[in-house]
Amino acid sequence: MKIIVLRNAGSARHLAFNTNPVLAVGLGVFAILILGFAGGFKFAGGQTNGPALAELAAARAELESQRLKVIDLEDRATENLDAMALRVGELNASVIRLNALGRRLTDMADLDDGEFDFNQPPALGGPRSPAYASDVGRAADLMSSIASLDDNLLAQAEQLDVLEGLMLNRKLRERVYPRGRPVKSGYLSSAFGKRIDPFTGETAYHRGVDFAGKRGTEIISVAAGVVVWSGDRFGFGKMVEINHGNGYVTRYAHNQENLVAVGDRVKSGQTIALLGSSGRATGPNLHFEVLHLGRPVDPRKHIQHSL
Repeated sequence: MKIIVLRNAGSARHLAFNTNPVLAVGLGVFAILILGFAGGFKFAGGQTNGPALAELAAARAELESQRLKVIDLEDRATENLDAMALRVGELNASVIRLNALGRRLTDMADLDDGEFDFNQPPALGGPRSPAYASDVGRAADLMSSIASLDDNLLAQAEQLDVLEGLMLNRKLRERVYPRGRPVKSGYLSSAFGKRIDPFTGETAYHRGVDFAGKRGTEIISVAAGVVVWSGDRFGFGKMVEINHGNGYVTRYAHNQENLVAVGDRVKSGQTIALLGSSGRATGPNLHFEVLHLGRPVDPRKHIQHSL
C-alpha cells in the first residue's frame, strides 16, 4: 500500500507499507478521520474564539467605566457632605452671634427676665409631618431649608445691627441728657426765674436754681460730657461748666473746690466739685444752671425727670 502526503509547499511524499489490504483500509480511514477532526477544530476556533474575546473585552471596558462612575459619584457625595457640614458650621456661628447680640439687646432694652431667653432653644410644636417617599426628596428639601435659613439669618442680622445702632444712639442720648439732682445732699433754696435779689432786694431774673447744704458736700454731674470750664468766673466764684452735646450745657457754681479740669471726660453721677460759698453767695450753696442751645432752661424739669 502506498500513501501520498501533501505538504504546504505543494510537494508530496510517498509512504509505502507492506501489509494486508484490510489493515491498509483501516489505516486509511483512521488517517481521514484524524485529518477531518483537525480541520474541524481549526475551523471552529477561527469562527468562535474571535467574537467571544471581543465581547469579553467590551464587558471589561464597560465594567471599568461603571466603576469609575461610582468612584466619581462617591467623590461628589463626599464633597457635597463636606460643603453641607461647612455651611451648617457657618450657620451655627451666625446663630451664636445672633444669640449674643440678642442677649445684649435684651439687657439694653431692660426687658423682663425670661421673656427672651437666648440661653435656651425656643419652644416649638405642631403635628407630625408625613415621612418623605425617598432620601433624595429629603436631601433636596434639606438643602432648600438650609438656603432659606441662611437668607433669613442674614436679613435678621442686618435688622439687628440697625436696631443695635438705634439703641446705642438712644443710650448715648440718655447718658448725655441732664437729669437728676446735682448734689448728694441739700435742699432747693431758690427757684428758676424772677426772684428778689438777696444782695440788692430788687427784682432779678435767676438763671438757675440753688441748693443749700453743708460745706464740702459732693457736687455731681447730672450727665456725661466734657469739662469746658473749671476755675473762677465773676459772680459765680469757682465754677465747673460741662458740655454734654446735643446742645446741652450745665454749670455748677459757688464751689469750695473743683475736682475736674478742662478737657476731662466725666460720667453721669461723677463727683466734680465740693459745695462752698465762693463768688456772690450768702452761704454754702450750689448754683446750678442748664442751658440748651445757649439759652437757660428751668433745671427743675431735668431734676424731676429722674424722679
